[in-house]
Amino acid sequence: MMYGLMPFLRQVELDRQRIPSFDGYPFNLEVVKQLRTLSFHPKVTYLVGDNGMGKSTLMEAIAVAWGFNPEGGSMNFTFSTKASHSELYDYIRLVRGTRKPKDGFFFRAESYYNLATEIDALDREMSFGPPLTASYGGKSLHEQSHGESFFATFLYRFGGRGLYILDEPEAALSPLRQLSMLARIHELVEKGSQFIIATHSPILMAYPEATIYNLSPDGIEEKDLEETEHFIIMKQFMNNREKMIAELMSGDDEE
Repeated sequence: MMYGLMPFLRQVELDRQRIPSFDGYPFNLEVVKQLRTLSFHPKVTYLVGDNGMGKSTLMEAIAVAWGFNPEGGSMNFTFSTKASHSELYDYIRLVRGTRKPKDGFFFRAESYYNLATEIDALDREMSFGPPLTASYGGKSLHEQSHGESFFATFLYRFGGRGLYILDEPEAALSPLRQLSMLARIHELVEKGSQFIIATHSPILMAYPEATIYNLSPDGIEEKDLEETEHFIIMKQFMNNREKMIAELMSGDDEE
């Protein structure tokens, strides 16, 4: 069943009047300086750009403002390995849609190990319900390869009609798995889900009709896939591999 285009999260707005100064982190990030209102596609929205542009900071703020744990997981997770999230979430306003999600998950690659450890710890506690690992394929995430455990979450834990915020989900996925991830995203979109994804992968960026926001020192700009630096560089490399490698290595012996 294909649900109508009714997003759970319509927009994020920065409450600029409340920010005391744009000189300190995270408000000194160019993306925050330029942020006013950001609209989300009902299906899939991507945040892309080079390292240090503020993608993860913005994703974290959106997730925490929604009610997710800063280190990831569903809204039922409350663990904290290290309180390192920024205060940006307190200065943004989420414009929610009229439709409410049945499911949701904040997936962030950098703290996924902590999430897996928390799941194992909770399963060791006495409970009358099924173990949490049952929702992740029935096997401890620590007993799988990094890529397998990532994909197990996407495949088994994500149930549909959910808001899924993913920060660099491709980090442990092979190109083939990234293609499988695209197919899984489509399955979940058809079940009424909405995705917000920060990624460096041109493969994952390829979902049709998605909105792509490029974050750069100039701020936030909407782009087509073919206009992104990720796509352009990958295409150039694949089409001119030997020439590009030769140019990259030609300066090795220079003083």
